Amino acid sequence: MIKSMTGYGRAVATVGGREFTVELRSVNNRYLDCTVKLPRALSFAEDAVKQAVKASVSRGKVDVFISLKSESADDTTITLNKAVLEGYLAAMHQMVEEFQVRDDISVSAVSRLPEVFSVEKPQVDEEQLLKDLLSVVDQALAGYDAMRCTEGQALDADLRSRGNTILELVSQVEQGNAQTVIDYRTRLENKLREVLESTNIDESRILTEAAIFADKVAVDEETVRLRSHLAQMNEMLTTGGAVGRKLDFLLQEMNREANTIGSKCTDVRLARVVVDIKAELEKIREQTQNIE
Repeated sequence: MIKSMTGYGRAVATVGGREFTVELRSVNNRYLDCTVKLPRALSFAEDAVKQAVKASVSRGKVDVFISLKSESADDTTITLNKAVLEGYLAAMHQMVEEFQVRDDISVSAVSRLPEVFSVEKPQVDEEQLLKDLLSVVDQALAGYDAMRCTEGQALDADLRSRGNTILELVSQVEQGNAQTVIDYRTRLENKLREVLESTNIDESRILTEAAIFADKVAVDEETVRLRSHLAQMNEMLTTGGAVGRKLDFLLQEMNREANTIGSKCTDVRLARVVVDIKAELEKIREQTQNIE
């Protein structure tokens, strides 16, 4: 199954007393470009998250947004550093007595002094925290991947339908090309009769000229290769996986064959059919830009 490069996934889960929210969204890109935005407390996990995305995605610009909310109210403990505070107050009172400055000591002023409070945070087990986070990342990736698969199915159906349309148009070219040679021979014979004013026309000359013309306008090789490329495209779609870049290269070959066919078609009606083939190939090219 093929997958689209565009997708969205979100997961929210509480693990180990912490609520993790993980969002993924992606757009088309030639290669894999993953950006992870997470809180400072999880900064150590950036590379691991990127590796998790890389294991699931091979192409596209993927943005990952992670937020963390702790359910515990005891994560941080703030205590008054009495020894430091007593030292500050003693120095301040001494300043008032010796230098006769106004005593405006207040709680708000003292609380801003360095090290008056001791802030203690519990020891964090980063290994366990990372494990908890990645479990939620996997949930988000699952939803994200499901969306890409759904869009991939729609792309698959569209590409196969357009491929069948091209095959029908190729059949028209093949049939019309054979008729073009027959019409050319008839016009040539009538022209010779008109010029020579005789019914005794050299049949071998007509056959030779018709053969030369048929060789110039022959598109058998090109149509066979185009059919082969279309069959290869269907095979890639059936095999699935990251086939986007392979399809890009295959489409270049199909366009080359279509251009050659167009240069050989002298009939206006066939030229219009070739234009239709090119239009379908362009639509396929646009769609393959969305395939991983």
